[in-house]
Amino acid sequence: MKKLRWQILVVAVTLVIVALLLLSQQPVSVVLLPEAAPGGIYTEAVVGSLGRLNPMLDWNNPADRDINRLIFSGLLKFDSRGLPQPDLADSWGSSADGTQYNFSIRPTAVWHDGEPVTTDDVIFTIEVIKSSGSLFPQDIKDLWSQVDVKKLDDHTIQFKLPEPFAPFLDYVTFGILPKHLLETVPADQLASAEFNLQPVGTGPYKFERLTTSGGQITGVVLAVNEEYYLPRPYIEQVVFRFYPTSAAAFDAYQQGEVLGVSQITNDVLQSALMEQNLSVYTSRLPQMGLVFLNNNSPTAPFLQNAQVRRALLLATNRNVIASKILAGQAIIADGPILPGSWAYYEDIEHLDYDPDAAATILKDEGYVIPAGGGDVRAKDGQFLTFTLVHPNDSIHTQIAQAIQSNWAMVGVKIDLQSVAYDSLVNDFLTTRNYQAVLADLNTARTPDPDPYLFWHQSEATGGQNYSQWDNRTASEFLETARTEADYSERARLYRNFQVIFAKELPSLPLYYPVYSYGVDVQVQGVQVAPMYDVSDRLALITEWYLVTRRTLEQTPQPTANP
Repeated sequence: MKKLRWQILVVAVTLVIVALLLLSQQPVSVVLLPEAAPGGIYTEAVVGSLGRLNPMLDWNNPADRDINRLIFSGLLKFDSRGLPQPDLADSWGSSADGTQYNFSIRPTAVWHDGEPVTTDDVIFTIEVIKSSGSLFPQDIKDLWSQVDVKKLDDHTIQFKLPEPFAPFLDYVTFGILPKHLLETVPADQLASAEFNLQPVGTGPYKFERLTTSGGQITGVVLAVNEEYYLPRPYIEQVVFRFYPTSAAAFDAYQQGEVLGVSQITNDVLQSALMEQNLSVYTSRLPQMGLVFLNNNSPTAPFLQNAQVRRALLLATNRNVIASKILAGQAIIADGPILPGSWAYYEDIEHLDYDPDAAATILKDEGYVIPAGGGDVRAKDGQFLTFTLVHPNDSIHTQIAQAIQSNWAMVGVKIDLQSVAYDSLVNDFLTTRNYQAVLADLNTARTPDPDPYLFWHQSEATGGQNYSQWDNRTASEFLETARTEADYSERARLYRNFQVIFAKELPSLPLYYPVYSYGVDVQVQGVQVAPMYDVSDRLALITEWYLVTRRTLEQTPQPTANP
């Protein structure tokens, strides 16, 4: 009996403890949360036409690059800040002196036809890049001609450079070709190879078929790559349809034919913004509009004065250029490194439009309105008058006219000379036979911010330092940053360079143009990021989704206070 009473007591105490614990617990509610799931078809209206689905031949065709980006892969890819990320190569490293790079290819990577990816494919593709059959620019061909490429094994490759070159990683993002399918195609016949209309790659999507109408190719259908070496995309099928203009592509969206529009130009922008179910994304392009000033012009020696150059920028109403002339499709620029880049200095000096401050600077520098009358400032008989050469299209003409009006308000007179863009580059910038030039600096497809070519003093003669800026300290920062492998140290060097640039203003940064595209709201997971190529809008398409499923989540609910 004693033993039984003891057991009863233990049970009773246990029941009391359990009851107290239950009373102290908060009630739990069950919530069904949406979660991305595989499935669905995304159809996009692409502005342009199909050329060839081959990364060796798409350099001048953005429509091809959009599609090739999903079919092919490079050793590396770059994120929105311009930092290298693994792609076909899951790891890489460089020697202490920065002249040797080793890349390790993922052992799980296979071609869309099931064949394994090896270093032989990489070596083969580099040979194609250097050949006459590729459309890569000559400077890229020249670079690869100087690199010693060595196969260490089937999945490890080594590149030896003649000298340290930190931006080298930009050059290993090329789409790799399958050697086993193309090695018998002569370089001069690459453009006509059947492969270009039935490509085989390693990317997240594989070629399925072409769509045609009236004997013309109207689109491309891609299917998800089930063997992709990275997380599988959610969207099962991606369909690209070609349209001649942004207006035609937008009309296709309005008719319900597509879910996305690859480019929304100014002529349809307002209508696109009015579409309730269309999300319009805007991203900075890798370009900068600027006024090149010839710092070594014998006919305009006052442009060698940094204070005069500063006054000219203060007298330029860049807000009007960006918001009105460019219809809001631009961001005001303060320097030559793109915002959003890992190297961009957030605290770079920004100069607002201030014509009074500009006039004061010019007066302090001795440039005054002559007592005999007139509207142009002069100093020692030298009038602040010169010629601004500009492209002969409508937009650049309007910008040039706005600058002319702005500068006239502070006593600076410029004559405008309108020329074709090719002439502007070849007859004025390249020859240095100019005083000022309105132009666009395009750094597309080069995520590394390296501004060496445009601002280093060694490039002033024969290179692309069109302003002929001769600043030894700035050049030293650019030299060191080009050979430094550590990104934090490179960022410090570029910060110092940007500070000097903002102080000296060898040329006048005006704006960074932006790119707009549209995606229907039913497509979820879409993100906008700075672009280094227009195809970057598809950089994260593997995270987009159209289908969701419900998952359970148990959430404790607070009990009411007694």
